[in-house]
Amino acid sequence: MSDAPSHVPGKSIMPSWVKGPQDFVGGLALMAIALFALWASSDLQGMHGFSFGAGTAPRMFGVLLLGLGGAVAVVGLLTEGPHLAIYAWRGPLFVTLAIVSFAVTIRPMGLIVSAFISFMVSALGTPETRWKETTIVGVLLTAFCSFLFPYALGLPLQLLPAFLIR
Repeated sequence: MSDAPSHVPGKSIMPSWVKGPQDFVGGLALMAIALFALWASSDLQGMHGFSFGAGTAPRMFGVLLLGLGGAVAVVGLLTEGPHLAIYAWRGPLFVTLAIVSFAVTIRPMGLIVSAFISFMVSALGTPETRWKETTIVGVLLTAFCSFLFPYALGLPLQLLPAFLIR
């Protein structure tokens, strides 16, 4: 099974005035992300004279992304393009779950357990996972991270679960 997009022939759900549905929807998605970034940075301090504030860069990039998304949507309106494709959501879903599991488990479980768990959860993103090799790589990457972050980089990370340390 491939994660490549597949084109579904048949009736399109888009109106007839949209010539390139994939570009149009992609442009709308970029514009939505830009509007969210502009809203999220609205309470940050902006630019004062020649001094940059914390909200300057997010607003600049939000405005640029809004313009780019608008341009992509207009291209979808004016030029023929591909229809909407169907994508496999398994990979992005499990990678997102791995990031969330790492964020939730890093403090109570420590780096060793949380890094290994998040690696194994991300491996569920494809049905082609070979579990023996994945477990070996997960152990090696966890060991590497356990030495890299606290010792080589000097970050104060807890390695073991909190209940084992107390």
